[in-house]
Amino acid sequence: MNVKKFLSAVVILSALTSCGSSSQSESHDVWAMNTYMTMTAYGKNSELALEKAEEKINELDTLLSVTSEESDIWRINNSGGTPVEVSDDTADVISSAVEYCKKTGTLDITIYPVLREWGFTTQEYKIPDSGKLDELLENVNYMNIGIDGNIISVPENYMIDLGAVAKGYTGDRVISELKENGVESAIISLGGNVQSLGLKPDGSQWNVAVKNPFMPDSDMCIVSVGEKAVITSGDYERYFIGDDGKKYCHIIDKSDGFPADNGLVSVTIIGNSGIMCDALSTALFIAGEENAQEYWHTNGGFDMILVTDDGRIIYTDGLSESFRNLSNMTAEMISQEHHEN
Repeated sequence: MNVKKFLSAVVILSALTSCGSSSQSESHDVWAMNTYMTMTAYGKNSELALEKAEEKINELDTLLSVTSEESDIWRINNSGGTPVEVSDDTADVISSAVEYCKKTGTLDITIYPVLREWGFTTQEYKIPDSGKLDELLENVNYMNIGIDGNIISVPENYMIDLGAVAKGYTGDRVISELKENGVESAIISLGGNVQSLGLKPDGSQWNVAVKNPFMPDSDMCIVSVGEKAVITSGDYERYFIGDDGKKYCHIIDKSDGFPADNGLVSVTIIGNSGIMCDALSTALFIAGEENAQEYWHTNGGFDMILVTDDGRIIYTDGLSESFRNLSNMTAEMISQEHHEN
């Protein structure tokens, strides 16, 4: 299989030309974090703002890469247990990621050695020996990450990977960069992680399409949003078919070191924070249908769209006015009121 991260889980739907001919717009395309990114901003300061945003993307790509020897993450992972001083951004994203590891119980940013053993970082795919997985899992525990301001430490043989949060964090920083440079209306797609700033110039909402996990070349539904992040994790993005004929995706369940197989094929999170949506889309994919719903009922603060392996769509009531099903799957809305009663 030709695995490409830019086969995005979420894509921008409606053509931005509908925003009105009087709106000046600029667009930039960027290749970073091993994926294709596009940004469109409106207003007289758009070009300068996009240049600043592109600089920030490239800076974060350098800092947060797990493979580049110039990155903060590489230095942490190859420190032999010695504390490493990192940039403000790196310290910020690691601290935030650890908080989502604590909140969810399923996310763990020290899972990288297991991910690598499966071949997802090299595309040399294999089903690892269970004994090897057990050995690697002994060095997977986010609670052993030391954070003291900008000083980060991990025990020897531990490795951090920010794949579950880096693009979401980058999206937040890009939106901030655009705001600081006077942009009030913009939409970005960072490898499928969609984030918007304000509304369209004509005052209408952005229409974002979520891919059908069973037919990734087609759209499953549309959500209309204001200033939000819309981020999806799914089993169709990076996977391989093993010699046993089973499908293995890149989202690893730390409980056993195997790709998550808990009844979900995609999870889309819609919320105000890119890093939150990125983290939760992965964490709740691992958690499975019932636990994902329970997490939403207990914590709130976001909306979600779950797709089960038996072809059902479950979406939260915050999307009641903005969700449009384009598929043949049944769609069920869940609500906080119903749960409380």
